[in-house]
Amino acid sequence: MKTALITGITGQDGAWLARYLLDLQYEVHGLVRRASSPNIHRLSRICGDELNSGQLRLNYGDLIDAGSLNRVIGHVAPDELYNLAAQSHVLVSFETPEYTANADGVGALRLLEAIRQNGLASKTRFYQASTSELYGKVVETPQSERTPFYPRSPYGVAKLYGYWITVNYREAYGMHASNGILFNHEGELRGEIFVTRKISKAAARWALGERSILFLGNLDAKRDWGDARDYVRGMHLIVQQAEPDDYVLATGEVHSVREFVDLAFDAIGVKIEWSGSATNEIGRDALSGEIVVKIDPSFFRPTEVDLLLGDPRKALNRLGWRHERQFPELVKDMVMADMARQKLIKANNLNLEIFI
Repeated sequence: MKTALITGITGQDGAWLARYLLDLQYEVHGLVRRASSPNIHRLSRICGDELNSGQLRLNYGDLIDAGSLNRVIGHVAPDELYNLAAQSHVLVSFETPEYTANADGVGALRLLEAIRQNGLASKTRFYQASTSELYGKVVETPQSERTPFYPRSPYGVAKLYGYWITVNYREAYGMHASNGILFNHEGELRGEIFVTRKISKAAARWALGERSILFLGNLDAKRDWGDARDYVRGMHLIVQQAEPDDYVLATGEVHSVREFVDLAFDAIGVKIEWSGSATNEIGRDALSGEIVVKIDPSFFRPTEVDLLLGDPRKALNRLGWRHERQFPELVKDMVMADMARQKLIKANNLNLEIFI
C-alpha cells in the first residue's frame, strides 16, 4: 500500500485527490491547519467512511511553519507528496501579498527541504501545484510548457517561486519533483469566493425564487475551464512517471465569464439579455426584464489577466491524459449541485451553509 501526503486536502482539489487515491487503495494523510471550526466538510462528504476508519488521516501543520512540516513528513514518510495548499484567490493576494508569498512560494521550499532533511529525497515523489496564472500577461497563445512566464499578481509571483524551487531541487538533489501547470478547473466543491461557484450559486438561488442581483467584475476575462476531477487524475499520472518533469493540464478551449453566466442561467431556463457596456453593462432575465447581473468595479484586479488558454499536447502524448467533461456539462452540474444544497438548507431551516 502506497502512502500519500496531501497539503491543502480540505480544498476542492485536495478532497477530490484524496478520494481518487483512496479508490486506488492508498493510505492517505492530509495536512490541515488548526482552527476553532474544522474545515473538513468536503472530505466528510466524499471520504467520510475513510475518515472514520483511519485510512484517511489528518495531521496538523502549516506551510509557514517549517517545524510542523518536518515533523509530519518525518512521521508519515510518504511515497508521494502533493502540495496543493495555497492562498489561492488571486484578488485576495493583492490584499495579503506577504502571506501569499510566504505560504505559496516559500511554503513549497519548506516542504522540499523537509523531504531532504528527513532523508527521503530518493523515496518521496513531490508534486507542486503550479498554475496558469504564471503566464499572466501572456506572450503567446496557447500557453505550453515552453511559454515564458509573466505573472500579474502576488499569487502568480509566489507560485513562480514555487515552480522554480521545485525545478531547482529536482536538478540539485535528484529528487522526483514535478510541476503541474493546471489551468482553471472547477466543480461542485469549489469555494464560494471563486467566480464560477459564485455564478452557479446565484443561478440556483434564482431558480428557487431568490431574486438577488449577482455582482461580477470583468465579464470579458477568458479562461480554459475544466473539471477538477479530471485534473486530479492528471496530478497522479505526473507523479507516476519514471522521470520527473513539468506538464500543462488544460482543455485547450477558452470561454468568457459572460459565457459561464449564460450557461449557468440557461441550466435553469433563464435567458440572459445583455445591454450597456464596460462597468455599466447589465444582464436581465429576457422574459421578465428583471436585473440578474450588474458590474461591481471592486471585483476588477489591479492588473488584469485577460486570456489564458492551455496547450495540453505534452500531457496527452506522454501521460495519456486528456480532460473528459465538457464545459456546458460542467456548468450545468455545478448549478444542479447548488440547487440541491439550497433545497437542503431551506428544508432544515439552516442559517449556515453546511456545504461550501
